[in-house]
Amino acid sequence: MKMNRSFDAAILGLFICVGLIGLAAITANTALKVKEMDRVVTVKGLAEREVAADIAIWPIRFDEAGNDLATLYNDLERKTNLIVEFLKKNGFAQDEITIAQPSIYDKQAQAYGGAADAKFRFSATAVITIYSKQVDLVRATSNKIVQLGKQGIAIAGPDYEYRTQYRFTKLNEIKPSMIEESTKNARKAAEKFALDSDSKLGKIKNASQGQFSIQNRDDSAPYIKKVRVVSTVRYLLSD
Repeated sequence: MKMNRSFDAAILGLFICVGLIGLAAITANTALKVKEMDRVVTVKGLAEREVAADIAIWPIRFDEAGNDLATLYNDLERKTNLIVEFLKKNGFAQDEITIAQPSIYDKQAQAYGGAADAKFRFSATAVITIYSKQVDLVRATSNKIVQLGKQGIAIAGPDYEYRTQYRFTKLNEIKPSMIEESTKNARKAAEKFALDSDSKLGKIKNASQGQFSIQNRDDSAPYIKKVRVVSTVRYLLSD
């Protein structure tokens, strides 16, 4: 009877020993896999593209001065009509032309400013704005604007507030291909890293897409834009 109990205890001890060994092996294997999952490489992929602006916003500003307000308004209206006529002759449609309300400054109405010494009591600023998809036409016509000087219209030079703006509005059309390109470039960088470190490139652990940026290619060509995006990708590595 005692021998049977001893035998049963030995068998039980053997099973327990085998179980502990198996558990240890499983734990070690799991720990190894977890460690392998911690082996990652983070890379960035850049995609850049030059595109032509598809919208132009061209403000045309001129100034007038005088002592009689009614005469000043008549001069503003006459010169505005001449500018609109010039624009239409050069190919712009009426719906591409916006005429803003002129801004009138009365020096005598100001508490300060030396109005008594001013030659003209009133000064006015008028702005006609072209909003057009005809970007090349805007560029060509802006080079002819000096012709208005022969009609007595002094067009103000460009400044920060009244500079010609060029915009690119078709970003959604090129987004998919640029994201694909940036992701491919990121993978190339990851493959090179894996090769140099004697590792194998695994699956993507996570990825994030940077914001798209649109900037002028350079100051002399604002009508050509540079679109840029950077994707960040983390890949798993294995031996």
